[in-house]
Amino acid sequence: MHELSVTESILEIALRHGRKAGAAAITDVFLVIGELSTIVDESVQFYWDMITEDTPAAGSRLHFQRIPGRLSCRTCGYSYSPREDLPCPACGSIDIDILAGEEFYLEAIEIAETRETEKQTT
Repeated sequence: MHELSVTESILEIALRHGRKAGAAAITDVFLVIGELSTIVDESVQFYWDMITEDTPAAGSRLHFQRIPGRLSCRTCGYSYSPREDLPCPACGSIDIDILAGEEFYLEAIEIAETRETEKQTT
């Protein structure tokens, strides 16, 4: 359920930046999510479709980029990608640092200066 509050935050950020850019509509939103985060893409998409109704982001597309997890063992210095178990495959230590994979941020938005229905031909 935490995806709802996270998605609301994404929308607030996108709308704020869209307003600053003079956007009539937000067409695309690009998210970066680490594979070690607990964010579920489908849940974010579900909530996005609901909460963007009647906003400049209505009908916009979400794009998800997943960042692989990367760990480093403090004991032996071995760097590795985690599988099901987090212990170091070189020495078995559980004293590890997470180098990558916990990311979650809005990387970019694409906007339209006018809505399709507002465009006029001359």
